[in-house]
Amino acid sequence: MIEIRGLTQTYQGPQGPVEALRGIDLHITPGEVFGIIGRSGAGKSSLVRTINLLNRPTRGEVIVNGRDLTRLGEAELRAARRDIGMVFQHFNLLSSRTVFDNVALPLELAGMPRGEIAQRVNPLLELVGLAQLAGRYPAQISGGQKQRVGIARALASRPQVLLSDEATSALDPETTRSILDLLRQVNRELGLTVVLITHQMQVIKQIADRVAVIDAGRIVEQGRVLDVFTRPRQPITRSLIEEILPQELPASVLDHVRKLAAQLRGAGQGAEGQLLRLSYAGDSAYQPILSRLIRGYGLDMSILHGQVDEIQDQTFGSLAVYASGEAAQLRGAIARLRDEGVEVQEVAVALED
Repeated sequence: MIEIRGLTQTYQGPQGPVEALRGIDLHITPGEVFGIIGRSGAGKSSLVRTINLLNRPTRGEVIVNGRDLTRLGEAELRAARRDIGMVFQHFNLLSSRTVFDNVALPLELAGMPRGEIAQRVNPLLELVGLAQLAGRYPAQISGGQKQRVGIARALASRPQVLLSDEATSALDPETTRSILDLLRQVNRELGLTVVLITHQMQVIKQIADRVAVIDAGRIVEQGRVLDVFTRPRQPITRSLIEEILPQELPASVLDHVRKLAAQLRGAGQGAEGQLLRLSYAGDSAYQPILSRLIRGYGLDMSILHGQVDEIQDQTFGSLAVYASGEAAQLRGAIARLRDEGVEVQEVAVALED
């Protein structure tokens, strides 16, 4: 559906050229919700605006439905853009036009007869839950309702791709959830490919199938959302996940680990202890793995901290445990955890004298 190859975007800044995008390669498949996440200034908005060539890249290819948009003339590009709807952060509604007329605007510009426009717009207003507000003006509706108008307007030309540029960042959490639910509904019912730009991992968690992490104009990590959440490889990814699934253990937990280690050391029986951070997802979340390890390897395990969440009906979470026992048994248990599909991080904790 969307193939981005070697995409580079260079701007002329006050102190010389600035590379906003640096050799981006992405493949987005038909019908998926693909998230692009990064901090402010990472290049994510520059990237999404090259997909419909609102920004023309300095180098690279943007292939949508088999056509390289960078090679199209202006008339061909205008026609190609009808297949690519876009939802903006700040709604961009015309205050002098009603809800109905805002949705109808792209159809009017395309020269569609008024009777046909009504047949197109009314079902869209039903889809986004605004049929009863068709005659109101933007000043008379809420922020969430304005964004629903923006989504309906983006769907008016019956696009195959929907770009969402920080569409929920100006909304409160409850409204954000409802808008994301609507985008997922649109994705499923209309078969649209959705490209979602955001700086919020909570947004990615709720709706995306796959995600790419952008940092300083480069894609540094990408994959299935569940995989990225449970096995983040890059520091920027871990910091983004930290917002909803904290990776740092509380100081009280670390203090307790030091006490357990001191007790073990004081016992003087040759046993070893290790603080483990376990990340798990899918089927492994439902298996009695820890109880089997305790029985099979003769370990003591203290559960110190944990969180459980869900991504698209799949459970994922993290657990901090302090495991102690004979050294060989402890190493065997860690290997067994990894064999069971659990991501294991051995955490070093400095002991106080």
